[in-house]
Order: sequence, then structure tokens, then C-alpha cells
Amino acid sequence: MAATLFGLTVDECLAGVTREAARALGLLGETGTLEVGKSADLAIWDIERPAELVYRMGFNPLHARIWRGQ
Repeated sequence: MAATLFGLTVDECLAGVTREAARALGLLGETGTLEVGKSADLAIWDIERPAELVYRMGFNPLHARIWRGQ
């Protein structure tokens, strides 16, 4: 929605729900990016390109998730 309403790129949208969300919550030292020592929370999507996550409303291509490394 932000891509359409505010002209954000796909990369900016994905950063907004990962790194920048963690920064806003004061959690950037623990999560928000994939780095050694941080919590391994990630989603595995069944998509061909990242733009599908941004432009396809109501679409849930979640294949698997890893939360706290498991």
C-alpha cells in the first residue's frame, strides 16, 4: 500500500517492515536485519519476485517461518 500511496520502492517497503520497524521499536540491536548474534526471525515466501509482497493485497504466500531460530 505504501508503494502505491507514497511512491516507495519495493526495497523501501520491505525495509519499512523489517529494519525500520525494529529501529522504531528500539530493537535494532536484537532484530530487524540478518546478522550474527541477532534473533533469527524470518519468513520464507513462495513468490517469484519481492514486488509480489508489496503489490498483491490480500495475498498470503507464506511458505514457512523461522521464529527465534526455530
